[in-house]
Amino acid sequence: MLDISSGDKKVRHPRASSGSREFKEATKQDAYNHLQKELNKLVDSAPENRKKHMREEFTGFASLFTRFLEEQGPSVEWDRIEKLSNDAVRDYKTLETPTTDVVHSMLQKLVVVKLNGGLGTSMGCHGPKSVIAVRNDLTFLDLTVQQIEHLNKTYKVNVPLVLMNSFNTDADTEQVVRKYKKLQIEIHTFNQSCYPRINRETLMPIAKNANVEIDLEAWYPPGHGDFYQSFHNSGLLKKFIGEGREYCFISNIDNLGATVDLSILNLLLNPKHGEKHEFVMEVTDKTRADVKGGTLIQYENKLRLLEIAQVPKEHIDDFKSVKTFKFFNTNNLWAKLDAIDRVLEQNRLSLEIIVNNKSLGNGLNIIQLETAVGAAMKSFEGGIGINVPRARFLPVKKTSDLLLVMSNLYSLKNGSLIMSPQRMFPTTPLVKLGDNHFSKVQEFLRRFANIPDLIELDHLTVSGDVTFGRGVSLKGTVIIIANHGDRIDIPSGALLENKIVSGNMRILDH
Repeated sequence: MLDISSGDKKVRHPRASSGSREFKEATKQDAYNHLQKELNKLVDSAPENRKKHMREEFTGFASLFTRFLEEQGPSVEWDRIEKLSNDAVRDYKTLETPTTDVVHSMLQKLVVVKLNGGLGTSMGCHGPKSVIAVRNDLTFLDLTVQQIEHLNKTYKVNVPLVLMNSFNTDADTEQVVRKYKKLQIEIHTFNQSCYPRINRETLMPIAKNANVEIDLEAWYPPGHGDFYQSFHNSGLLKKFIGEGREYCFISNIDNLGATVDLSILNLLLNPKHGEKHEFVMEVTDKTRADVKGGTLIQYENKLRLLEIAQVPKEHIDDFKSVKTFKFFNTNNLWAKLDAIDRVLEQNRLSLEIIVNNKSLGNGLNIIQLETAVGAAMKSFEGGIGINVPRARFLPVKKTSDLLLVMSNLYSLKNGSLIMSPQRMFPTTPLVKLGDNHFSKVQEFLRRFANIPDLIELDHLTVSGDVTFGRGVSLKGTVIIIANHGDRIDIPSGALLENKIVSGNMRILDH
């Protein structure tokens, strides 16, 4: 984490090396005062109708910045991490499925929230990630809407869908949402905060004007930990509490496994032994593919989320150990609405700061101060983890994930992806597609005449200029590597089982 010495560069004080507490405090105060002046200038440059909202947002940003200046060293002392207690993580298999007669009243107390702030740029797409087609020309948003409409029709309820957008995705999402108007679903949207990026050298905002559109690179959405305050500010939190809603289910829009789970909702609304859980984090067993994912730890007698960014360098290997930390966070979370309200009113929401260092196109080094939604766990009472099946974690971050969800590994039913019963084991294949030729969605699609049969695939690595014909089957471990300047065309109808293909193979007549 950046030390306040970053601020010393700005102040250029002759006593920079003294290291005295007084000097450091003066430097912090100086950095904060300068920042406050810059933020006031930005507010002054905003149109009258936006000034109040901007001041509200900047209050949150100034608070984050102050904590960033004050915090020294890692937020977790490694030696003080305690072993998880036996009841810290519930096994999903022990949960009871509710009877149909209570499902109606349970769902009336639920709100579904999807984190929809991300763009599709990492996969070569313009606009919100949620409008990328993932299956049968249906987008992430289409599938989510189908799932909830199906719930509403089946149980004669009105579960609302809430989308947390960012300034990057809001306008496009609003246009897309219009097409769902005639469906049996109530959709609400609100925007997470818009914070100014900070120059790493001067610790000052790089934005010169409150008009975000003029210089998009000068602003950023501060991670999904911003959900709680922005949800509250939008008025939706109070609205849903007023309607008698009790819990919200929060998940990433790109996690196709994050559907409403009635057994988890039943645990929350009809607890057997009177235990009250204000917060639930769905975790799943860690595999070698998940070693960087956040995990649950016991710390200062509370369950909390530990992210890799918080781990001291010398303990990174310990953090990645599957033996030491068996679970990782799926970012499927359940939180009690009145508890969110209480924690915010009492100003008890303390989320660890994630310092995201970036370099802009013009070479300027900046920092973004972010927080994670799951880090709020320690602020709530009776927080627990539930070890859910891997099927509830099906994120699409890259085209390698897209290959899996478009394949015959899954069938689509009412907006939910269900793994084929023909697959002998429940784990998904490990797929690695070369960045140079497969990372962008359009090029990825051009390289497959249709998606291969992956039912019996364990591992696939593809690198270089490779194309696939129609009706290809991949089984076991398949590695296909076209060296630089070479090209490999896998012919239509080919069966590759435990094969390594390399070199140059052009099939001209197929």
